[in-house]
Amino acid sequence: MADTSSRRPRRRAKQPTIAEVAREAGVSAITVSRVLNTPETVREATRRRVEAAIETVGYVPNRLAGSLASAQSRFIAVIVPSLSNIVFTEVIQGLQTTFEARGYQILLGNTDYDLQREDQLVDTFLGWSPAALVITGLRHSEACGRRLRQWEGPIVEIMELGTAIDLNVGLDHLEAGRCMAAHLHERGYRRVVYVGAQMERDYRARLRYEGHCEVLAAAGLEAPLLDMDQLGQFETGARALDQVLATHPEAEAIHFANDDLATGALLHANRLGIAVPQRIAIAGFNGLAIGQHVTPRLTSIASPRELIGRRAAQAVLARLDGEATVDGPLDVGFTLMAGEST
Repeated sequence: MADTSSRRPRRRAKQPTIAEVAREAGVSAITVSRVLNTPETVREATRRRVEAAIETVGYVPNRLAGSLASAQSRFIAVIVPSLSNIVFTEVIQGLQTTFEARGYQILLGNTDYDLQREDQLVDTFLGWSPAALVITGLRHSEACGRRLRQWEGPIVEIMELGTAIDLNVGLDHLEAGRCMAAHLHERGYRRVVYVGAQMERDYRARLRYEGHCEVLAAAGLEAPLLDMDQLGQFETGARALDQVLATHPEAEAIHFANDDLATGALLHANRLGIAVPQRIAIAGFNGLAIGQHVTPRLTSIASPRELIGRRAAQAVLARLDGEATVDGPLDVGFTLMAGEST
């Protein structure tokens, strides 16, 4: 249940200046400016010292010059981990529709689940003084987190719940993992394999696996994991099914980290003549439309992706209007969709 108490816009420390960078590096402000604008004119040792100072104090250069720097920005930076995944395109749709209705445009960046790339995008986008920043997830590199905390505009972290820098809209992935594991257990499945893909990068899938493990451990059951080397494509799900059947022939069900993997496995099972769920049950996550149009219909957990985008945009707009906002994470919840695949 979301906390409905309200708070005023946060007050942050003043954004670091060139003078602070200069003091940290032991050089003049002019030297710092040269490193930022014409680095080739500065000795390498000095340049490295200045770059280290920029990192230490969290300075972000403002790339808008003159009168433009004081003008109110009408764009909002949005950073997501994937542009090929329909999950995030639906979130973007919710953001874009809501922001455009108020005259704002979005500037979009894709991290490919790479925190270093996220750091670079944050540095670039904040340098252009956006009105606000929407960023996926709560985990960032130390340097990126420092920049975000020092920036003065509204920030909303989306897709999961927890302790946020500013605003937070998402769902509880640990609880989603518990929910599906409990569903499989209630259906009588005792030998369940969890299948993810690059879970070191996709840590929200790892959170769901942790919830899955909690439920099985409470029932005295093992929770084997298969972590595929490619992110959630249909062919990866097909390969995962083959590997599970080869390495865990006793498996009764597979809990996939997402619907792309699960649908790929289900289609592959149909091609091979493997009965689902009689031989092996298959479940996913996200509630994608394709999973509801295959046979048997895929059991999944629906995440309200477009709603996350809309609610995040509404929170940002309220902050920009100077209104009080919800104090604490805004939980949009999820829905178990029990299909015939389990």
